[in-house]
Amino acid sequence: MSPIYIPRRKFIRGAIATAAFGATSQLWVGCSEQAPTASTTGSPNATDTPAAALTNIGFIYVGPKDDFGYSQAHFEGETAIAKLSGVKTYSEASVAETATVQETMLSMISQNGVTVLFPTSFGYFDPHILKIAAENPKVQFFHCGGMYQEGKHPKNIGSYYGYIDEAQYVAGVVAGLTTKSGKLGFVAAKPIPQVVRNINSYTLGARSVNPKATVQVLFTGDWSVPVKEAEASNSMIDQGVDVLTCHVDSPKVVMETAEKRKIFCTGYHTDQSKLAPNGYLTGAEWDWTSVYTKYVELFKAGKSVTDGGIPHILRGGLKEGFCKVSPFGSAVSAAAKKDAETAMAKLKDGSLLIYAGEIKDNTGKVIIAKGKEYKQTDLDLEKMDWFVEGVIGSVKS
Repeated sequence: MSPIYIPRRKFIRGAIATAAFGATSQLWVGCSEQAPTASTTGSPNATDTPAAALTNIGFIYVGPKDDFGYSQAHFEGETAIAKLSGVKTYSEASVAETATVQETMLSMISQNGVTVLFPTSFGYFDPHILKIAAENPKVQFFHCGGMYQEGKHPKNIGSYYGYIDEAQYVAGVVAGLTTKSGKLGFVAAKPIPQVVRNINSYTLGARSVNPKATVQVLFTGDWSVPVKEAEASNSMIDQGVDVLTCHVDSPKVVMETAEKRKIFCTGYHTDQSKLAPNGYLTGAEWDWTSVYTKYVELFKAGKSVTDGGIPHILRGGLKEGFCKVSPFGSAVSAAAKKDAETAMAKLKDGSLLIYAGEIKDNTGKVIIAKGKEYKQTDLDLEKMDWFVEGVIGSVKS
């Protein structure tokens, strides 16, 4: 007889309802069938590996896996580790930053037996991961971008993120040397510290080679709002911007708009050169394959975030392989390539600090005094709520 599959969210809602009658634990034990997920991948050797030796890992994405952006970058990392022996991955895409993600996490734990979860979107952390992690102390939760606080958050939570603003700085160098108008545009989702830091680093990179360059910022208000992204892009182009970039979940609309309007662009998350073959200069990309492979190596070594074997806060930049710079497009001059490569090398060897004073904000106030330096690892940079000189816009937007 064919197994009866229960849709993931329907299953977990039924479980929550049953809990009201005190039967939750029996339901978890008695339900042996696995509901199909949006995407299930696994090692080709998984059938040869004893079940007890498998590490079941769950990934949750806020957008589609082929969005040319944030979710696709993470999915590429998942796809890579799914090929490793002893690993089986489960994933679900287009999961909203609401209580829906709690249902998805609980379902993966109960139906798929995951012991490690990577809920990747920023809004999953508080309150959703915090709540489910507290209720499931034997499962490890790793969130992209969240800030773990010792003594406040459950010990089975880890935070990972990359200093992709290093790659943004390099992209800014290329943009600053390519622009003819001196006007760059940045389409951004929300004014959270990670986004603000990318905008500032991009601006500092551009102004390091073109001191008069400006970066206009327009916020759309959410991670994926294609209509607003198109409106923001066109509005800035109409005002003379000739290089566009962004920090939204899927850069597809921004890149295609730039190409259609015959201006330059720099990408984000993944390589978008296919979307803008004529105007794509370079971009800031994640390398989650490298990061997730490192995590798997730690899991296989028997380490966990709960016992301190895995750091609660894991960060890295270009040097550590958390991010990379996209290949240079045909429109990039030899001089721009040379300057970008020099900046990249200095960021990797530590001789270039992006946030070294004196730095003023865009109101003229000295925000980092002369002689003051912030290394990439400084947690104060993850609280950034100001724009550097040269940015046109407000964090309060």
